[in-house]
Amino acid sequence: MISFRPKTQHDKDATIVLLSKGQTHPRFKKELEKGETYPVIEGDKVILLAGLGDGDKLSLTDLRIQVRRALQSSYLKKAKSVEIVPHSKVDTAIVAIIEGAVIGAYAWDKYKSRDKNDKTIRDKRITIAVEEKKAYKDAVTICEGVTLTRNLVNDNADKITSDFLEQEVRRLVKGHKNVRLEILNRKELKARGLNFHLAVNQGSTKEPKLVIVRYTGGKSNEGYTALIGKGMTFDTGGLNLKPTGSIETMKIDMAGAAAVCGIMKNALSLGIKKNLLFVLGIAENAIGSAAYKPGDVITGYAGKSVEIGNTDAEGRLVLADAFAYIVKNYKPAKIIDLATLTGACVVALGFDYTGLFSNSDELARQLLAAADKTDDRAWRLPIYPEIKDYIKSPIADLKNISSVKGGGACTAAEFLHQFTEGTTWAHLDIAGSSYAEGGGRMYFGFGATGAGVRLLTNYLMDN
Repeated sequence: MISFRPKTQHDKDATIVLLSKGQTHPRFKKELEKGETYPVIEGDKVILLAGLGDGDKLSLTDLRIQVRRALQSSYLKKAKSVEIVPHSKVDTAIVAIIEGAVIGAYAWDKYKSRDKNDKTIRDKRITIAVEEKKAYKDAVTICEGVTLTRNLVNDNADKITSDFLEQEVRRLVKGHKNVRLEILNRKELKARGLNFHLAVNQGSTKEPKLVIVRYTGGKSNEGYTALIGKGMTFDTGGLNLKPTGSIETMKIDMAGAAAVCGIMKNALSLGIKKNLLFVLGIAENAIGSAAYKPGDVITGYAGKSVEIGNTDAEGRLVLADAFAYIVKNYKPAKIIDLATLTGACVVALGFDYTGLFSNSDELARQLLAAADKTDDRAWRLPIYPEIKDYIKSPIADLKNISSVKGGGACTAAEFLHQFTEGTTWAHLDIAGSSYAEGGGRMYFGFGATGAGVRLLTNYLMDN
């Protein structure tokens, strides 16, 4: 929980004072180097001075990192309430401090046992010594959407099932009059011919679902922007089974759908004045006697046939049916999808950038601007006319994997492109950026990062 007040009062259990080069504090007259902290103990309260280094060279990413480090200080473990004194009153700096506090202080420890004698306070009440502004309150709200997404991605695959996600969506939209909900379960998917979606899920005992929320926040003559998330609640790879070292974290393969939930929460909370479609394509790619097979030829909702070259290229199949269904039945002005789609994108960009593909230079520029603004990073990768030859099949209209080595993220994007039917479209491949393993990275720590939530929320607010 974060609140604001104009003046520093030093009345909380702990106060973090952020100091850039040239700034000192009455309790400690020397300058602190970047990353250096100095505690001042006053009775049962602590003042933690935190050095930020040269303010002119301090990036907003570094600022978020330093706020996270200060909040993780051992001196603050038992503090229930914390005051943060900013080094600057510039709006972008305050938003970065908010994000460093909310996103940086997040920890996934739901299943850890807790010693009854452990006095550590995990959830702190944070007050920032700055006058409240709408932009700051909005930043807190957006971070809450990020937290929702992270919680969904981090939890167990047997908990975050298609039924669970449906109920989460129903909870989010409850009480809102400007939303309409459509849910296609197995029976409806079969009746309408979403055969790609069904094939991916047919080895699972879980119900496949296409969840669609229509949010009318804009003018009646304004087109809809469809946000479509890949929601593989677990991906074994199917009969092309993932090996040890790759399968363990595949509960995160629904990070696109989880991000759509986080963005939906933000749109409803902020009252974003846009007409939006929130779409979750949910399935489980399991193995078993009923699982779909390499070599199968399947015809999806759009009437195009696809040869299955690899059952682990399943997300693009579910998304293809979702694209086709949304285009035909809702006729959106734009489609933006989020998907943990390819390991190839991780090879190309690493873990700190989302891969961006688009058939519209204008939309790509707008998304990159939102990425730069939010530090929810993206880098544009190409699609081009010749690349569609890579996904041709000798026995079907398309193949779900490339016929040549290399360019895996690009060919996967082109496969999706084939189902846009000329609609303005952007694809965000969050395979690398959605999850931080090991010791974590930047200011995220371990686990889900909520990639795409800040980026797309800000895009919707600004465009």
